[in-house]
Amino acid sequence: MPANEQSGFTLLELLVVIVIIGLLAAFVGPKYFGQLEQSKAQITRAQIDALDKGLIQYRIDTGHYPSMEQGLIALFVAPANEALWRGPYLNKALPQDGWGNPYVYKLPGEGGRDFEVISYGSDGQPQGAGTAADIANWH
Repeated sequence: MPANEQSGFTLLELLVVIVIIGLLAAFVGPKYFGQLEQSKAQITRAQIDALDKGLIQYRIDTGHYPSMEQGLIALFVAPANEALWRGPYLNKALPQDGWGNPYVYKLPGEGGRDFEVISYGSDGQPQGAGTAADIANWH
């Protein structure tokens, strides 16, 4: 090999590799992140189901649902002056939804429901669409 020649990659070869990596990321990335959002929604639905069952068991034991002031924490920590509380009604401390937001507890619920447990989805705001859609115990 002559002394003035150097081995290595040309700029064109590097650009081709970068374009190929970019194309792969463009195809794989949305599928991966879509699956991630789906998983968060499934986790949230499972947690809402557990909260729903805990609220029903709380009512069976005490004769009423926790007040809005007591909130969902009453499923894990005994409220003051609640002699009939037989909890905790959750296996672990009060969870947050799949996006790290607190659950919304409404008593009474809308539409004649006894109560509602709601996650406002990825945006944390009511009335979203797609991954930001609300998830509730009555869906």
